[in-house]
Amino acid sequence: MKNELSVQSGAGRGDALQGLAELREALLRLHKALIESERVGYEQTFGRIASSYQFLQLLTNDPWFAWVRPVSQLIATMDEMSDGKAALTAADADGLAARARLLLVAVAGDDGFSGHYDEALQRDPDVVFAHADVARCLRTAF
Repeated sequence: MKNELSVQSGAGRGDALQGLAELREALLRLHKALIESERVGYEQTFGRIASSYQFLQLLTNDPWFAWVRPVSQLIATMDEMSDGKAALTAADADGLAARARLLLVAVAGDDGFSGHYDEALQRDPDVVFAHADVARCLRTAF
């Protein structure tokens, strides 16, 4: 897996594609903050997670962590598109940025991702800082 988005240079695309690479990195930091925040809550409720393997199993299978998966999927989509045979276009970058904007909306009381995201923002300053970094990327690059 590549750590950076693979793009071909071209007029008009460079800024959006560089912005997408920065957005991906910011999303990774947000994803990590969300997972760590959820881990704290999980361990307060159920006890210490015994191993990295157990944690990975919980992340992929346990309903407690299911709400974080849309962020995981967005990052995976970015990676898949960057590893594709065709170079990413500015339109691709804009589309991925639009998906991030739609996803990262916090709505108090919502039963889905938005509600859980709002709760994470309310309880964990690390999530707030990571969210702000993603918002900055979306504001400045797209």
